[in-house]
Amino acid sequence: NMKKSMFRIGMSLCVVALLATSCKDDDTTEETTATLYSKLGGTEMVSDPANAGQMIEAGTLGLRSVVDSTILVIAGDSELNPYFETLLGELGEGNTTGLGALSQSLTAFFVFATGKEGASYSGLDMATAHDPSKNTRMGASEGDKMKVNNADFDAFVGAVVVGAQQNNVPLELIQEVGALLETTRADVVQR
Repeated sequence: NMKKSMFRIGMSLCVVALLATSCKDDDTTEETTATLYSKLGGTEMVSDPANAGQMIEAGTLGLRSVVDSTILVIAGDSELNPYFETLLGELGEGNTTGLGALSQSLTAFFVFATGKEGASYSGLDMATAHDPSKNTRMGASEGDKMKVNNADFDAFVGAVVVGAQQNNVPLELIQEVGALLETTRADVVQR
């Protein structure tokens, strides 16, 4: 089925990215020292389509677009949407506060993690954010059942790949994002 194919593509991209980054020569060029944030648009100011009349850095806009697309992919994924039951319940009641907060927090994490100079991330660390006993939005009432396993993490990476593809992110940058996500696996996977 299409979902499994996209997952396999996403995982293949992660493997390729990890191999590509581990096999690079030690030669340092401008291209290899550019941060992922700069490759995703960087600090160039552009019009923010979500906030009329406001400007936003191209890198932040690109990352927010991927995050928002990924959230929609997850909402439609029966494997992943149980982790977002609280959020989906709020949305069903017309409350978008949690959605806005998730988008903002995940975008801030990606802006920081992709190397934007001077960026900071003040949200929950990855281990706390994905521990239901510490983050009630993860389904604390379900206990260990709502802890993420490797298959869930892989499905999330696949959802990010789809979100990135929907926003025309070039393959080589999707691979870099996949490699970046892989660095969080040990903190996110808790069962």
